[in-house]
Amino acid sequence: MKRLYLLRHAKSSWDEPDMDDHERPLASRGQRAGATMAKYMAERKDGPPAVDLILCSTARRARETLDAVAGAWKILPPVEYERGLYLCGEQALFDRLRALPDQVGAVMLVGHNPDFAHLALRLSATGDMVDMHALEEKFPTGTLVAINLPLDRWGDLAWRSGELVEFVTPRSLEMGA
Repeated sequence: MKRLYLLRHAKSSWDEPDMDDHERPLASRGQRAGATMAKYMAERKDGPPAVDLILCSTARRARETLDAVAGAWKILPPVEYERGLYLCGEQALFDRLRALPDQVGAVMLVGHNPDFAHLALRLSATGDMVDMHALEEKFPTGTLVAINLPLDRWGDLAWRSGELVEFVTPRSLEMGA
């Protein structure tokens, strides 16, 4: 069994509309959402996501989101920053996952929409109906998704093979507090 976590970057700032998109930082709302998600991840029933590897887009807002949640782990798992995860499309993400070494049992991607929404929808064949519906509606900034994948080798990854097991938004946590 493999597990995929998707963490969409938190809300980015548009204070400087002419800024290069890759260099756009988090807005103050995004920083608060990052803190909310870090608290959630640290206090989850099973603890922070037990990942063997984090792959993070090189976009500033993705890196800042990862920085915001990093405190959820006592020791941050290995991180690789990849420009190729920046607004690349769900097929490129799928291909990147298929290329993972088989010793990686669980991976977290930190990146962008619409790529994450499309990837999660195309991978998830089953899951809690409320979460599946929420995923179909929207993949908000700062959201954490987990998908179980019944496979031993990443190279065997196939569309519609996963089970959506977690869909958590910063807003749902703030409203529940």
